[in-house]
Amino acid sequence: MRMCIVLLCFSLGLAGATAVAAEWKVGDGPLKTPWTDKVDPQHVHPEYPRPQMTRADWQSLNGLWQFAAAKENEQPPVGRDLSEQILVPFPVESALSGIMRREERVWYRHTFDVPEDWSGQRVLMHFGAVDWETTVWVNGTKLGEHRGGYDPFSFDITDALKGKGPQESVVGVWDPSDEGTQPRGKQVHKPR
Repeated sequence: MRMCIVLLCFSLGLAGATAVAAEWKVGDGPLKTPWTDKVDPQHVHPEYPRPQMTRADWQSLNGLWQFAAAKENEQPPVGRDLSEQILVPFPVESALSGIMRREERVWYRHTFDVPEDWSGQRVLMHFGAVDWETTVWVNGTKLGEHRGGYDPFSFDITDALKGKGPQESVVGVWDPSDEGTQPRGKQVHKPR
């Protein structure tokens, strides 16, 4: 399960991590490289994700997010802190995520600020990919759902934004992995 997010100012996103970087650490994974310990949670993939289509006004939301396992039909944790941290955009199962375990349903929560000079413009939240079913809320407003773990998608979050101050994003994800009929890659419950 992976998640990569960019906040875009739409006319032609930004992020203060809600959690403290000192609490996050790389998991003890089996495939460490010389670069594993050099990952900086404050600057995770800071480059624009599509260099041929770079926009002037954008900011990455990659970095530390709050995280928790979820239950089916559970209400989104709007306004509530979650018990763990995850480093986005790394898969939950990976050492770099800081979680390093399999979860079928999860919550991500993050607060961010929108630059004042974006006032009067449309603001998009762009997801590079999220496995399999994703539901997004901003400031308690449900923006929509997306199914498909391989394709990018966006939501126009402009109407859900508050005038000033921190904005809250909650992302619910369900990834049945190799159960069900949805397209999938190599990800299975019992790898061998």
